[in-house]
Amino acid sequence: MLQSIQSNITWRAIPFAGLAAGTAHLLVNLILTPVMLGIQPTLIMRYMGSLVLGQGVLMDTESITPLVVGVIVHYVLSILFTLLIAIVVHRWGLMVGIVGGAILGLCIYLINYYTMTLAVDWMFAINSPVMIIAHLIFGAVAGGVYETYDHFDLPTGSLAEEKLKNV
Repeated sequence: MLQSIQSNITWRAIPFAGLAAGTAHLLVNLILTPVMLGIQPTLIMRYMGSLVLGQGVLMDTESITPLVVGVIVHYVLSILFTLLIAIVVHRWGLMVGIVGGAILGLCIYLINYYTMTLAVDWMFAINSPVMIIAHLIFGAVAGGVYETYDHFDLPTGSLAEEKLKNV
């Protein structure tokens, strides 16, 4: 099974999809967090940084280190979660990539905030509707961008006919 996954995944598409989805997730958080929750938008990045640096950095509003570490952690996790989404949605097409990705984004949210809080007890504080929206958008973008660049999917229209003639 592992060999099948390795040979059927478009590996070059995963970093692009992960970075695009991670950026969408980050933008949703940075825009909606202050609007809906009335808190600093950078708090989410400090929470991400706290996964590596510990709980003490949450109140550190002066240092840029928790933000930088938070962005790095965020994008690494984005690429890893995009890999999981790509394994599930590959070869299904763009619509399944988007809808299936959104569903998987919701599953990632549930796993992150209902199991992660068992190990990292301070993560429950950022559990909000903003996070649900951000994870849904993350999954949809990850699945959609991956499927856009997935070279195993046969394009539709005249390009498909051209490819079939060359086979």
